Amino acid sequence: MNIIACLLFWLSFINRQEPKASCSTILSEIEWQALYCVIDQTKKFPKPTPTVSQANSWIAQLGGFLARKGDGEPGVTVIWRGWHRLHDIVSTWLLFHPPSYG
Repeated sequence: MNIIACLLFWLSFINRQEPKASCSTILSEIEWQALYCVIDQTKKFPKPTPTVSQANSWIAQLGGFLARKGDGEPGVTVIWRGWHRLHDIVSTWLLFHPPSYG
């Protein structure tokens, strides 16, 4: 549980300190691509890599965060739920889009 707590703290910290940084700071390429495609219901990736703030909000949305105008920042509980769901999505993504080596 300590590792999970550190991960959630780190995600929240990066989101507060560097919200405009590339989401590749907190997610691998496969993770952010799968996250983007699920949230936007599309097969095309955006030209610029999404920001940390966008990715954090999307992860929280997977966990039940509504992301309405007055909702503020997502809490640790919805980020954890979203993180868990994201890894299920990435596992499925890898079944249909196996990485090519070479």
